[in-house]
This record gives sequence, structure tokens and C-alpha cells, in this order.
Amino acid sequence: MSAHLPEAEVLARLQLWLSPGIGPLNYRHLMEAAGSAQAAVAAFPALVARAGRAKSASLADPAAARAERDSIRRAKARPLCHGTADYPPLLNQIEGAPPILVARGNPALAAQNPIAIIGARNASPAGLRLARQFAATLATAGHAVVSGLARGIDAAAHQAALAAHGPTIGVIASGIDIAYPPEHAALQEQIAREGLLLSDVPCGTEPIARRFPARNRVIAGLSLGVVVAEAAPGSGTLLTATMAIEMGREVMAIPGSPLDPRSRGCNGLIRDGAILVQDPEDVIELLTGFTGAARYDARAEPTPTPPSENLPPADLAEALLALLSPVPMPVDELIRLAAAPTAEVQMALIELELAALIHRHPGGRVSRAA
Repeated sequence: MSAHLPEAEVLARLQLWLSPGIGPLNYRHLMEAAGSAQAAVAAFPALVARAGRAKSASLADPAAARAERDSIRRAKARPLCHGTADYPPLLNQIEGAPPILVARGNPALAAQNPIAIIGARNASPAGLRLARQFAATLATAGHAVVSGLARGIDAAAHQAALAAHGPTIGVIASGIDIAYPPEHAALQEQIAREGLLLSDVPCGTEPIARRFPARNRVIAGLSLGVVVAEAAPGSGTLLTATMAIEMGREVMAIPGSPLDPRSRGCNGLIRDGAILVQDPEDVIELLTGFTGAARYDARAEPTPTPPSENLPPADLAEALLALLSPVPMPVDELIRLAAAPTAEVQMALIELELAALIHRHPGGRVSRAA
């Protein structure tokens, strides 16, 4: 199971992960407030009951968590739990990181200065050649080459890194036990055997279209920077680049001919401030010494307090609601105004969110619902 966690705690984390209505942010706030998944599972039913939302937010059955654990084992995989030593360190920094990643292969590769190489599925011969060149050189230099196992640029990057006997990380939008696209089944298995294969969804999950943005977010989050080889306007590749920018990662683009629609996305990124790179050495030079931390700290984290074993007093939720307005407020400012322990405030905010009385906003801010 996950490193340094008792099996009971891992099962509790799987239960929270599988529960409807508990997304990555609620999971994180529950863990911060309760101190452990087992404590969060114990506290959650009372929170839901107090919020009056029993039908829309509920815990998964413990049997579902055990079944998922067994499915992960059958797939020869393991769960990587957020905040533990084997979870990808750069991804651990971002807000809304997946609570659990299902992994096959060597999780330590995520700490080897990962660099994503992404691009068009219908890539040109020149784009494929450049992707292979960049991937082989970066992998030989010790960088883990990250991509999404899609057709075109992604596959070329993975194959070149493997051919160079270097590290590569594949992030898929399906369950760890499903190969997609089907023609990449052998490549996916090779990555799981020689590199690292990651999924942020339960086993058996099909790779439907709405799953790919979350996959792209993982690619951006676990990488120091993203190299875009080819991309058409409006593509998923550009969405990944946008996510990387929002996370403070370096975004690099290889320029191309204005006459080729597959180069318009890269050229547009460069026009808008992405770094122009013409060879792999440019990437290595740019990222030497870069930690992956955001360039600008958009929010100050509140000083943590010891987790609470009890629910917050009922009037604390009412007091917090009275302090809030439709204008988003930083949570640390709310804690200061409430003069209450951080853990109790976080638990009360979860109660208010379950009751649909508040909204969460990027940067650790909350507002009263209209």
C-alpha cells in the first residue's frame, strides 16, 4: 500500500476518494481539519447531517474502498496518497491535487526533475522528429519525460525516452487497468515496467472526454515545465499549457511555420510570453535550479493548528457565515476575524459548503453564496 501509512488509513482515504461530493479541495480541507482520513470518515456523517445535505453528499461504502484496493492490487499497482513521501513532490504543491494517484512502476521518477513534452495527435513528421530529439536528450540528462500516452507527440516522446534508457512518466485518463488508445497497450505496459504510469481515477474508469482535462492538470502539476511541440488553437495541449502557467510552471514552445495550423498554437504561446526553445539544451538551461514553485505567491497559508477531534460548535458556522459576503475573502483572514482554531474553522467551512451556503475560490478564498 502507500508508503508509511497503515492499511486502515489507506482504506479510509480510498473511501473518501470514492465518495460522491468530496472533490480534491474538500478532501484536503477534511484531512487538514480532522488530521487523518479515519477521523474525517468518522466526522463526515455528522457534518452532512448538520448541513442538511444527506442525499447529495455521502460516504462511499467501506466495501467499495476494499474492492478498489483489491482492483489496484490485481492491476499490479499501488495507491499514492497525497501528502506522503511517495506522492509526486511537485504535484503535492498545487491546490486541488488529486487525493490519490494509482501508480505502476517507480514513484521515485516523479522526483527526477520531470519535464512534460506535449503536442498534437496528428503531428507532422517534423514535429515528431523534434519531440523525439527533445525527449531523448532530456531523458539522457536525467530528466523524467512526462506525457499523456496519446497518439502523435506524446507517444513519440515516451518512445524516445525509453529508447534512450531514460526515465519517462505516462499519465492516463482511464483507470490504471485500461489501455488507451488501444494501439498503445504495449507502450503503456513498457512504461509501467520501465518508468512510471499514473492515473487519478479508480480502476475500470473509461477514458471519456471529460476526464482528459484532469489528466492534463496532473501532467502540468507534476512537471517543472511544459514543452509544447505542436498544437492547434483550442486544443487540449494548449489547455495543459494554460494550466501550467496558472501553477507557475515554465511553459516553453517550439516555433513552427505560420503556414501549418499545427504550429499556430505554439506560435501563439510564444507571442503571449512562453519561452521560445529551439533545442533541448535551451530547456535544460532554463530549468536548471528551478524548483517548480510558483513565481508569485497568491496567498498566505494560515498557521496550522493541531487537528480537532470534535465537530466545531454549531454557532461557529453561523458566525463565519455572518462574516462572509459575496466578495471572496482569504481563509486566513476569516480565521483571524473568527478568533477560532484553524481546524475548527476549516471543518465549519466544509459544513457550510455541503449546505451550499458558501463558494470556494482559487487562492484559498471563500465567499457567501448568493
